Amino acid sequence: MKTFEVIDSTNEEAKRLAAAGEPGPVWICAARQTAGRGRRGRAWDSPTGNLAATLMLRPNRPAGECAQLSFAAAIAACDMLQAFAPDTPMRVKWPNDILAGGRKITGILLESASQGGPMPAWLAIGIGVNLATHPDGTETPATSLAALGATVPSAEDALLSLAAHFAQWYEAWEKQGFAALRDAWLARAEGLGGRIRARLATEETSGVFEGIDETGALMLRELSGAVRHISAGEVFFA
Repeated sequence: MKTFEVIDSTNEEAKRLAAAGEPGPVWICAARQTAGRGRRGRAWDSPTGNLAATLMLRPNRPAGECAQLSFAAAIAACDMLQAFAPDTPMRVKWPNDILAGGRKITGILLESASQGGPMPAWLAIGIGVNLATHPDGTETPATSLAALGATVPSAEDALLSLAAHFAQWYEAWEKQGFAALRDAWLARAEGLGGRIRARLATEETSGVFEGIDETGALMLRELSGAVRHISAGEVFFA
């Protein structure tokens, strides 16, 4: 584990370590990030007291399979948070957020680098968890363990728990493939069977959330009755 008081971004440090030949797996943790980011390049607030961590590893799998590890990270984060807040149901939101009481408490960002073939040279799994504080005024309302009145662990203790849970799900993925992650993810899924809106790159659609397929794509039954498989987008609950 590599720890920093202040850093630009734990994902950026993962890139630097990978470029320098670090074999991984290695966890990178910072007390504060100055340039943390989320999906689609959004800024991710990273004040002291929250968890900002990245796992850099080299799965030696095709890119599509590496992407499945976002589900492993989401399940692991959900399990870690549930241990500290047993009275608040923790749920996963496609593609890779964690909700507590319907509010976002964790975000996950996967990044990788191509080496000219189907196998990414490395994978960075960035995980930001609102432990002590949370931002206001976000499109998806946010919360934190402190706001829930739950036990607020140190970032180090939270990461130790997260790393242990991730190791468990990573091993299941290596031995059993995505099926093990898919079942565990669906058991924790928010909004399953209900109506949702999906914002895609060039359009927005809605329908019933029927689950995820064997690749991790969201299955949406649209008004026509057809089931659409969505590999990238953002979900909002109708």
